Amino acid sequence: MLVQASRLLGTKVLSMQSTSAIGSVSKPIVDPADCKIIGFYLSGPLVDRNTNILDTKSIREYSRYGMVVDSIDELVAKDDVVKISKVIDLNFSLIGLKVETKKGTKLGKVLDYTVTSDDYMVQQIIVKRPIIKSFVDPDLTIPRSEIVEINDYKIIVKDEESVIKKKAANEEFIPNFVNPFRKSEQDFAQSQSEIPDDKDTE
Repeated sequence: MLVQASRLLGTKVLSMQSTSAIGSVSKPIVDPADCKIIGFYLSGPLVDRNTNILDTKSIREYSRYGMVVDSIDELVAKDDVVKISKVIDLNFSLIGLKVETKKGTKLGKVLDYTVTSDDYMVQQIIVKRPIIKSFVDPDLTIPRSEIVEINDYKIIVKDEESVIKKKAANEEFIPNFVNPFRKSEQDFAQSQSEIPDDKDTE
């Protein structure tokens, strides 16, 4: 399922071994190379500040109750996992990054983003529009398929028209199906109305 990154903050991390919470998510660690959360910083009374990182590979399940791991031993230090260490050194964050088109049109800044709860891959970025454009579109939701490049300063997407068209198409989408029970209910009501009343037959 899709989850907004902002909703992950404060999520409890539950240990199967102790059947209790070992901490909560305080900050995601995003790898700009593939636009994916590869770990989370945790906080809490049981969390050692030297081993306060949860590798997303250690998460067995995510639900409304929290993230489930085997035990508190799943937490690692920065230098325990080479990839996580390298990404942390980049000091990268999606939030606040400028978003522009290939032609240089400024679309706004990243306000939030969504990820899939099974692999924590970023699927959409939610862009806060500049003041002038915000009167028409307060924000834009841009799918990862429209992203061309990500660097330390900005995200480059294909073009503004395609992004807005995709948004409009999603907003105007109406499911094309017929409720199979609706007709049955109508038929039943009609057949009931056709049954003569006892008073009419007297």
